[in-house]
Amino acid sequence: MDGGDARLAIGAVAARLGVPVRTVRFWTDEGLVDPPVRSPGGYRLYDARAVARLDLVRTLRGLGLGLPAVRELLTARRSVAEVAAEHVHALDAEIRLLRLRRTLLRAVARAGTTTEGMRIVSDLAALSARERQQVIDEFVDRAFAGLPADAPGAGLAAPMRSLPAELADEPTAEQVAAWLELARLVADDSFAARVRQMAVAGAGATPEDPDPGLDAGRMQTLGRQALADGVEPGSPAAEALVAELLDDGRGTAPGRRAALAERLATFTDARVERYWQLLGVLNGWPPFEPSVPAVEWWTAALRAAD
Repeated sequence: MDGGDARLAIGAVAARLGVPVRTVRFWTDEGLVDPPVRSPGGYRLYDARAVARLDLVRTLRGLGLGLPAVRELLTARRSVAEVAAEHVHALDAEIRLLRLRRTLLRAVARAGTTTEGMRIVSDLAALSARERQQVIDEFVDRAFAGLPADAPGAGLAAPMRSLPAELADEPTAEQVAAWLELARLVADDSFAARVRQMAVAGAGATPEDPDPGLDAGRMQTLGRQALADGVEPGSPAAEALVAELLDDGRGTAPGRRAALAERLATFTDARVERYWQLLGVLNGWPPFEPSVPAVEWWTAALRAAD
């Protein structure tokens, strides 16, 4: 190409650019360069300007720009700065995704998993923040469908949607495990049904419900101590604790005990508490001591025969 009129065949252009012939043909057919002239034998011949333009296309494609962005640059519909800024944003998103996938695979390598577990890992890695939030929103919508927004039990809906906007760029193994467990949990229809049962029961709560003023903190303290001491429900020691808890002048009649036990059972579920723990891990909330074991002990103690 020493002279201005020298032209190269498509194979020579491809060799100069270091790309396959089919790539040069594709870029040409896509209109990224002016249609080349043809030799008497019908072969495409590219002048110096076309080769330079194709070299720019190769550079832009090598940076990861898609054909629409390349075309907009070549036709000066957008500036290099605008396209570069957009590409940086896209690369940042891709880097976050790759980091997440790496962390997920590390978690799988450490713990091992089933084929179903690998599917969940793959699905998680492919989800955007908006799609992850949608997973939670769909679960909450199933659980609270039809419940009046001002019902007491409906107050759980908004907090149960509290996912962080993004997983961290470098999520910890604990955060990854928390999300995987949360994804399995909200996919379980029986869990959604249980949350709904609790919400509906809460919506029907009235001041006449049994023991609305019960000291929950004191109940937790006594229940945890009973578990630590190995106190069996129904034992004399357990009966003494029941009497201590309900020592408010209203007595420990079996009817009262049974009603309280039923209410505790209605609003106590280890999976629901686990849901809040998992949200806490993802959001960086301070951890809290589980309350369900102590409440379950009380439920059993209240139901035990005198």
